[in-house]
Amino acid sequence: MKKQYFLIAVWSLVATFPVRADEGMWLLPLIERLTMQDMHDKGLVLTAEQLYSINGSSLKDAVVIFNGGCTGELISDRGLLLTNHHCGYSYIQQHSSVEHDYLQDGFWAPTPSDEIPTPGLSVYFLEEITDVSDQFIPVLNALATEKERQTKTDELIKQITRSDAESQYRRVIVQPFFYGNAFYKIVYTTYPDVRFVGAPPSSIGKFGADTDNWMWPRHTGDFSLFRIYADKDGNPAEYSPDNVPYTPKHYFPISLAGIRSDDFAMVMGYPGSTARYYTSWQVDERINVSNSLRIKIRGVRQELMMDDMLADRQVRIQYASKYAGSSNYWKNAIGMNRALQKLGIIDRKRAQEASFAEWASADPQRASRYGDAPDLIRRAVEGRKEGQRSLIILNECLSRGSEIVGFAQTFVNYYNLLKRPAKDARDSLQIANMYNAFPKRIASFFKDYHAPTDKKISAAMFQLYAEMDAPHSDELFLSVKKKYGGHFDRFTSALFKHTVMTDSHRLKTVLENARTTVKALENDPVFRLALAISKKEQSLRNETAPYNEQLNKGTRLYMAGLMEMNPARPLYPEANFTMRLTYGQVKSYQPADGVINDYRTTLKGVMEKEDPDNWEFVVPEKLKALYRAGDFAPYGENGEMPVNFIFTGDITGGNSGSPVINARGELIGVAFDGNWEAMSGDIAFEPTLQRCINVDIRYVLFIIDKFAGATHLIDEMTLVK
Repeated sequence: MKKQYFLIAVWSLVATFPVRADEGMWLLPLIERLTMQDMHDKGLVLTAEQLYSINGSSLKDAVVIFNGGCTGELISDRGLLLTNHHCGYSYIQQHSSVEHDYLQDGFWAPTPSDEIPTPGLSVYFLEEITDVSDQFIPVLNALATEKERQTKTDELIKQITRSDAESQYRRVIVQPFFYGNAFYKIVYTTYPDVRFVGAPPSSIGKFGADTDNWMWPRHTGDFSLFRIYADKDGNPAEYSPDNVPYTPKHYFPISLAGIRSDDFAMVMGYPGSTARYYTSWQVDERINVSNSLRIKIRGVRQELMMDDMLADRQVRIQYASKYAGSSNYWKNAIGMNRALQKLGIIDRKRAQEASFAEWASADPQRASRYGDAPDLIRRAVEGRKEGQRSLIILNECLSRGSEIVGFAQTFVNYYNLLKRPAKDARDSLQIANMYNAFPKRIASFFKDYHAPTDKKISAAMFQLYAEMDAPHSDELFLSVKKKYGGHFDRFTSALFKHTVMTDSHRLKTVLENARTTVKALENDPVFRLALAISKKEQSLRNETAPYNEQLNKGTRLYMAGLMEMNPARPLYPEANFTMRLTYGQVKSYQPADGVINDYRTTLKGVMEKEDPDNWEFVVPEKLKALYRAGDFAPYGENGEMPVNFIFTGDITGGNSGSPVINARGELIGVAFDGNWEAMSGDIAFEPTLQRCINVDIRYVLFIIDKFAGATHLIDEMTLVK
């Protein structure tokens, strides 16, 4: 009989400690043992087998990874998929043009033949999660160093994934949990033919934009629709006009009954990353290094980008997704710093570290194993501080800040391979594969590239880099002082004038002949800068590598100690973009003295926020007409049209688009955001403040039916009261 080390360890944690309904991102195979009783106590009527089954249909079969960074859910027996508007945003933008501006005007495919194929978009269905800790832990614990552990871990993962791969659409991964104290094998099935079906205009799907982002109350119809296609036998297949709508193992019935305060609600989805077990030193680093630098740099870049977006419709379409992706985490960083400081999270972490030290020192064996863990973390964080700071500035200002520099960096590996004096067969194959991928990469880049905008932003980013990281700036920008008198605008103009990187035809010509490509790239000023930046980045990574290795060891031991220190408390692993379940209750909250935020909003609030002179708060005329007429049936409630609601679920980035499900397994909403007062949530959950913000499913249906007139989509759903 196989030893299930991790399952036994986690089960030992739950003997007497009750699970809190609000906090926790729970692994599906463990919910029956860890959370099921509490979920039933809160109102759930489903069984664990109905939530997660590897032998039969269950709720997990209606939930997918969407776009490699979001979640989606099936809402019909014809593969109709619901996710957030902001999750589908880049694909809505991909299909938009000045003539067909789906971002501004919305889109609704009137027939299946009008649904738009979306190259590059796939969805992933979870098939099973299996504990494989027993294949790792005994082997890894016999090794002396973190480098040896990582090498062996990589080797074991390759063995397991290689032996389990059955087809090109079967994706097998093995991921560490609890910082390397457990391992799970996860199997997915990939469906690569996904088509765009519908989305409201951004004035609904993105209503409130940056101003309302991360805020409650919200009034945003943040949803979009896609459809999964398969071959005639229901199997995954690349796009073909002969493909048919996918028939899912399970799809969500949709509740029209509405929600009430204290109702049970749960989310199944793919939270991206959390840091709930951070120490005080890591929290301090997040506040004063990572977040603070990103806030400053992205703020400058986004202001310049927005100026051009507002001045030119074509630029607005090209840069809409880029701006949204940058600003989302920019505002997240602002809110996180505010909440971490206001809630005194560093002091809380210090108190936990003091308790840990006292517990470890009380027993010689514990002291030997865990006693040095906090100090390892402290020394690592302090030791890498300057290198980490320089890496972030370089990445945010140059690799991310200048589009043309980031684009040129994608050719560095190709250049390095061509430059090698001797090449083996693997090199030749790699060179060929890279070369064959260039046309698609180049077309994708130039489709949404506006050189004047990038030129203006690049000059500002180069200068900001020089100001923020002066000790290293001369390595990259010495010529600005010597040749251009310190004028970064003149330097940038010269770069753009003499590079092939802003001209797709000239670039393709340079890449056509491998014998002359190396010299041509070396003569290109943008590529030379990109190459120097890549070398500097690698140098900084080498500088911080020993500290990161030390940090990994300290974190692994600290996590193991916390699990042993709290034998009665169920601990959930950090989010790592694997399927999790979280649950809680629909609840209002009090963000400040004398202020109570209700658990729901209505269409009335949209009208109250309307500002026709502010693009973030424009309201479509048809939506106003529907509001004035009170034409909400059958989706309204007591003469009002519900829009958004909140509940105490524990989510983070990656959960966007996740289904919000009631006690009977019916869809009641779509998760899309968290609230400003609890932006510390990735590091410290705040049960009295933290809320998951969701689109009420009735508003989704109202927009599809009454606003868009796409009743054919409503007809294929299963609506229940």
